[in-house]
Amino acid sequence: MACWLYEGVLMFGVVVPAGLLFSVATQMRHGLDNRQGLIAFLFAVLAAYFVWFWSKGQTLAMKTWRIRVVDRYGQRVRPLRALMRYVFSYLWLLPPLAAFQTHRIAVGPVFVVFIGWVAIWALLSRFHPERQFWHDALAGTRLVEAPPPSPRAS
Repeated sequence: MACWLYEGVLMFGVVVPAGLLFSVATQMRHGLDNRQGLIAFLFAVLAAYFVWFWSKGQTLAMKTWRIRVVDRYGQRVRPLRALMRYVFSYLWLLPPLAAFQTHRIAVGPVFVVFIGWVAIWALLSRFHPERQFWHDALAGTRLVEAPPPSPRAS
């Protein structure tokens, strides 16, 4: 979970410039102008980021926590499988967001249910036979411990 939170902080450095680029390119005058277009653009930018790094084995946050993503055979993840992992990872977010989009509920209750859903989804990993997250199981990937970097000879 700590790696996930660290990744979220790093995503700030990806999303803000991408959002600025989209805003300038589409001449947005208000934060809600072309909101669906911005969401789709950021979805694609984040997909490119994660597919690129997962295909290489690790994101920066994963390197920090010495975690590596591999396929079910322990091999490097191919780009299509990394894309599947990215799409399936939205199972963490979509159900509560979809429920509240249709009911127009205030932000406070949305946040509470959202945090509750994420906690439940995380706990569901304990019921998987290999104790992995369900988006990894669906995508045919798994997280493994990465060996520490070898010291360089001087």
